[in-house]
Amino acid sequence: MSTLLIEIGTEEIPAGYLIPALDAFKKNILLALDNFRIDHGNARTYGTPRRLALMIEDVADRQNEKTTTLSGPPEKVGFDEKGNPTIAAEKFAVKAGIPLDKITVQETKKGRYLTAIVDEKCQSCVSILESILEKQILSIPFPKSMRWGDLSISFARPIISLVGLLGEEKLDFKIGNIKSVSYVFGHPFMHPGKYNVKSADVYIHVLEAAGIIPDIKKRKAVLKKAIEACAKEHDALILEDDELVNLVTNLVEFPFPVLGTFDDEFLEVPDEVLITAMREHQKYFALVDESNNLKPLFIAVNNTNPKDMQLVARGHEKVLRARLSDAKFFYEVDCKSSLDEFTDKLKNVTFQEKLGSVYDKTIRTKEFVEYLAKKSSYDNKGILTQDVARAAQICKADLVSQVVIEFTKLQGIIGRVYAQKTSEKEAVALAIEQHYRPVYSGGQLPDNPTSCLLAIADKLDTICGCFSVDLIPTGGADPYALRRQGIGIIQIMLQENMKVSLTDMIEKGLEAYIDEEADRQKTAIKIKVFFKNRMVNILTDRGFSKEAVNSALWASFDNVPDVVLRVKALDSLRKEADFEPLSITFKRLENILKKAEDLKGVAVDEILFKDQSEKELFSAAKGVSLLVDDLIKKGDYDTALLHIAGLRPIVDTFFVDVMVMSEDTKLRQNRIALLSFVSALFKNIADFSMI
Repeated sequence: MSTLLIEIGTEEIPAGYLIPALDAFKKNILLALDNFRIDHGNARTYGTPRRLALMIEDVADRQNEKTTTLSGPPEKVGFDEKGNPTIAAEKFAVKAGIPLDKITVQETKKGRYLTAIVDEKCQSCVSILESILEKQILSIPFPKSMRWGDLSISFARPIISLVGLLGEEKLDFKIGNIKSVSYVFGHPFMHPGKYNVKSADVYIHVLEAAGIIPDIKKRKAVLKKAIEACAKEHDALILEDDELVNLVTNLVEFPFPVLGTFDDEFLEVPDEVLITAMREHQKYFALVDESNNLKPLFIAVNNTNPKDMQLVARGHEKVLRARLSDAKFFYEVDCKSSLDEFTDKLKNVTFQEKLGSVYDKTIRTKEFVEYLAKKSSYDNKGILTQDVARAAQICKADLVSQVVIEFTKLQGIIGRVYAQKTSEKEAVALAIEQHYRPVYSGGQLPDNPTSCLLAIADKLDTICGCFSVDLIPTGGADPYALRRQGIGIIQIMLQENMKVSLTDMIEKGLEAYIDEEADRQKTAIKIKVFFKNRMVNILTDRGFSKEAVNSALWASFDNVPDVVLRVKALDSLRKEADFEPLSITFKRLENILKKAEDLKGVAVDEILFKDQSEKELFSAAKGVSLLVDDLIKKGDYDTALLHIAGLRPIVDTFFVDVMVMSEDTKLRQNRIALLSFVSALFKNIADFSMI
């Protein structure tokens, strides 16, 4: 058992590529080892901008043995009447790779057949790795790859070295014109040159001695400690930003922070703009005081330890000054216009070719959100309606601001800042920023009623508009992120316990796009199926069984929070010991109703009852019906289902004593009506046929 080391040395790889590439690299190699029957221990990845590395402990020197039993032709085909092997037997022996006299005959269920027991040769791990590493390395996926020289291969960046060691034994393989070696390159500025690696076990020690921290977690910890210490020296704190820490960690091989300053005059610009200018363009860390107020300081992280740190700091300051000057200029230009003036400019910004301008979208959203506010349960004397209407009117205004044109990630955020600056209500200002939430899967949701309603209205308008012009997500294609927006709507409705009819919302949203009632209904059905699929994913991700989710959704999904209550109740009932016979009983009931004639509007007539079990079932069902109706109104589906489940013995007795499909038309129809009455008790809770 030895440690396996594979290192791919490259020109600098983009920081965002590093972790996904290492994960794929590890997965590829481990899968290959398993497929080739090579035992191994734990695997660890290491990476810097100039190398991708994998180390696997306790890798076996050879494959595990494998014996395969091959079945050949029947005995009567493989041997003639005298027992001599035929041509069929000879060909089978050649195919199996064994001598003819090693062929045996075994009794099977189909009769006696020729059999060959083949012991596969065990190759060395070294020879296998040498034959597969080129393919495994070149199959590492990247968002973008490149070619170099006159080579036909591609990778994230040109490969400049390859290292492969199994213990102390060097692996000989080649990619393009690069042959594997047993040395690594040190830090390009502090420890340039080649460093010999005698065995896989000393790899980390060799690199660290050469000025490199290959362990990403360790390098991140060193980085955080260094920038925090640098900030503390100047009575400041690092503005929390884990994403930037991760990014900068993968931009350097060893972190060397330096503190810089910028002029106080730039603090007149909103903090969000300054932070974004530092973060997005320069990858600098912003510093704050104990009250979280931005200070005119920043920290840049270098990949080398310069002799004159002050000279380096002045260089960073010069670059940042130009960025902040631009930001200040854009902000001052924006301040000369109002949000309403920005909104008017949206008439010249296309939302989608078939759906008009962004201004058109704001008008539709404003109309829809007013409807939604009036339908919601938390409007307070029309104040909420006024707030969401105003927020909808100016929610896209900042898209044409100079700051957002320069710093696109600030859309919504700058709208909120400008709204606060011009004394808009705080709820309105927050809604401008938060109506985009969630901005990614699992992202933060809006946290107040105004923001929630505007977020739903904006997202549903986009969905209704796209569906009305057949811009429907297919497979992996979803250019308008409709799936994410659909999930966002459901998550917000669940968070806010918002019981507005989903059907009504969809139909209202489509009124702005489709005039014909019939066409509107067809599109509404497609959108409802779209939402149903999103709900299946959301609820199963929350740990509910797919059967319970489907059963509840296929019964009804118009009231989104109500669906969760019904799924919880159904999942709870499914854990009961007698659930299976209960399910069978109600499935039988449903199957009878599916085959029976449609008797809508036909009431149960007690005079037509012929059997005592009919009377008992109807009496019990009426009593349960009153209880269930009241429990459903309260949202107590657990108790409602238990009462319905209590009917099972009575229903079973009914099926034993009564012939439902009687030749007497009146009796048959009355019994079908009785079963329909029982079925209706749980129809709005769950569809038992889905279980």
